[in-house]
Amino acid sequence: MTDTAPAIRDNVAAHRFEKIVDRHAAVATYALAGNVITFEHTVVPEALRGRGIARELVEFALASVRERGLKVVPQCEVFDAWMRKHPETHDLLQDPHRYDAPPASE
Repeated sequence: MTDTAPAIRDNVAAHRFEKIVDRHAAVATYALAGNVITFEHTVVPEALRGRGIARELVEFALASVRERGLKVVPQCEVFDAWMRKHPETHDLLQDPHRYDAPPASE
């Protein structure tokens, strides 16, 4: 069995998880300080949208975070929305009470 799907990798030098598909890079950028990783921004180029790549980036990145014993600050709206909907990821949060209160209306 051959897996031809492009792999996601942690490009440590560029501070981003990335998946290259058809010469387009989908990325989730982060900042690392001690044992805390702050996901800052996720970008999926228009040509790659609708393929579930943002979900793949989030799942891969959070699995890596769990493996490394890091805590997460989901500053990026993609990571924030994903983690809010997936309570099984809440143990990764730097602030364990982040989702306790209902979101403030603006």
